[in-house]
Amino acid sequence: MCPMLFNVTTPRSAAHAEILPRFRNLATTEVRTKTSRLDLVTDADEAAERRIEIELQRAFPGSLVIGEEGVSRNPRLVEGVGNADLAFVVDPVDGTWNFASGLPLFGVMVAAVVRGEIVCGIILDPISDDWAMAVRGEGAWIQRPDGTTSALQVASAVPRAEMTGNVSWRYLPEELRSTVTARLPRLALAADFRCAAHAYRLIAAGHLHFSFASSVMPWDHAAGWLIHSEAGGYTAHFDGSPYRPVNLSGGLISAPDEESWRDVRDALLDLDQRG
Repeated sequence: MCPMLFNVTTPRSAAHAEILPRFRNLATTEVRTKTSRLDLVTDADEAAERRIEIELQRAFPGSLVIGEEGVSRNPRLVEGVGNADLAFVVDPVDGTWNFASGLPLFGVMVAAVVRGEIVCGIILDPISDDWAMAVRGEGAWIQRPDGTTSALQVASAVPRAEMTGNVSWRYLPEELRSTVTARLPRLALAADFRCAAHAYRLIAAGHLHFSFASSVMPWDHAAGWLIHSEAGGYTAHFDGSPYRPVNLSGGLISAPDEESWRDVRDALLDLDQRG
């Protein structure tokens, strides 16, 4: 049984108590840079992560909570994702740049990982107050506060020139960054929402065909990978190896199926000369 089924209120309570009251209400002292001016952390990120960690460890004594902000303070914390009996991977505010800019495009992501295997995941949209959710082997769905649900299903495959997706290229090394950005016109649409939470919700619901990510930190992908996979999608690293939360490099592409994945990879990484 998925632990998060008993605790879906945890990200919601953090959003209502710590995130939404600060949205469009942040003082300049409540927004700070981490690695660059585009890599931000706010008081909302830190307070929400603390609240989620406390609630999860109260509900599941002995579990390991691996939060993005906790790893910023203690990088070795992420090593536990591969061997803990039960770990929760948390992104308290995914899309912090959007959140700090007053753009209502951010989410809360939590995945449960059992000895390195992702068993369930939740992506909460605090603005709409609904969440995408998946349980390994049991499908993916959107659940609303009133308890109603609707199944998630990835888009049908289409030719490369008709594909729409999210392309996050800013963390690519320079040579590869120039290659990818020069080839975006090979696809019908390639946006960057600066929010993995909403990118995964969009591709799992079939509103976009693919996502392309240059950074593969587990808090950005563990929940979304499972939701997309359970909605029928296919994901692999740039080299074709399967995704696992212990992998911290190698880029990541998600698409409706393996052939579509190859089309996106070939189009953006210039591995063939079509189109």
